[in-house]
Amino acid sequence: MKMILDERGKKYVLKEGEEFQSDLGIVKADVLDNASVGDEVKSHLDHSFKIIKPNINDFIDIMDRRCSILIKKDIGTVLAYTGLGAGSRVVDAGTGAGAIALNFANVVGETGQVYTYEIRQDFAEVAKKNIATFGIENVEVKNQDIKEGIDEDNIDLVFLDLPKPYEIFEEVHDALNLGGWLVVYAPYINQAEVSYRVAKKLNFYDIEIFETLERGLEVRQQGTRPKTRMVGHSGYLLFARKL
Repeated sequence: MKMILDERGKKYVLKEGEEFQSDLGIVKADVLDNASVGDEVKSHLDHSFKIIKPNINDFIDIMDRRCSILIKKDIGTVLAYTGLGAGSRVVDAGTGAGAIALNFANVVGETGQVYTYEIRQDFAEVAKKNIATFGIENVEVKNQDIKEGIDEDNIDLVFLDLPKPYEIFEEVHDALNLGGWLVVYAPYINQAEVSYRVAKKLNFYDIEIFETLERGLEVRQQGTRPKTRMVGHSGYLLFARKL
């Protein structure tokens, strides 16, 4: 898959055999098909475009969405805290547009596997399309309710983005490997609190709840200072380990 980047930094996915059109002009299909990653092409209005190979974040920025997705600060915290790596096996629910499933699959590599559960058929179809477009093959999208049972075992991480995730903690405990992680994304503090109490009752260890905040800096001629706006609350992350 190739992506085209315009002079403003706006990204678009290229479709093989089709010309590219934007307000900055048209680039012919034969020009795009013969262009390599790193090449610069011109539109008929003489605007410049770069051909790039998208990474996972580039693709998620522009993929089809029908719902909100987890943002980078939360995804990064999950990946870093759990130590997910090549060969890991992951269960994810609910899938949504597939953003975190794509991140999991990208990290676990070809030797790992991601199983992602989505109860809504329309969301599952969007996620399947997004995953196929990016070209990752180690994700299985399952259009079913995870509360009806987790089909997989020997799992290293179970990630739950559900209204009442604690209802399936017993099944999660059974599915996890020794040392495996349960992670819950909870928009509201009461979800995180109930999840904490249930996880503790089921003898999970190392139970923690985090809220990650992100504040950028702006560099001006006068000096450098924090930006007025920041990425504040998005959700709480609960981590619990089977030991």
